[in-house]
Amino acid sequence: MSGVTFNTGWVYDDGGRKAAGYTGDTGDCVCRAVAIATGLPYQQVYDAINESAEIERPGARRGRQRGRRSSARTGVFKQTTRKFIEALGWTWTPTMTIGSGCTVHLRADELPPGRLIVSVSKHLTAVVDGVVHDTHDPRRDGTRCVYGYWSRP
Repeated sequence: MSGVTFNTGWVYDDGGRKAAGYTGDTGDCVCRAVAIATGLPYQQVYDAINESAEIERPGARRGRQRGRRSSARTGVFKQTTRKFIEALGWTWTPTMTIGSGCTVHLRADELPPGRLIVSVSKHLTAVVDGVVHDTHDPRRDGTRCVYGYWSRP
């Protein structure tokens, strides 16, 4: 069902998850967003994220995260996400700083053209030429704040 358009600003896209043999819902937004934006196969991204997670120090976190590592299936920590995407050669552009308030929303007219991996609260999504590609519509009617995005230089 990848690539089915429901409206002009959002397309259902699982990034190749189903084609890779995975079923059900899970917290794989980092893997999906990277696969969609880069065009890399889902399984290749999945394996690479899990390989990157092996070098994390699991004891360094607090609370319920203590002793855990990132997982392409259940969630990737921000630091690992940043290192992984930057290792692919993508560049981070922050759109929000502490105290600045929301300056960019998840809307085509507020994001640059091209292929982007966009960071919003507790989620990453792919945006291709202003159209969100995801398994659900995360735009919140155009009010969702964008923390920043990765793009190809």
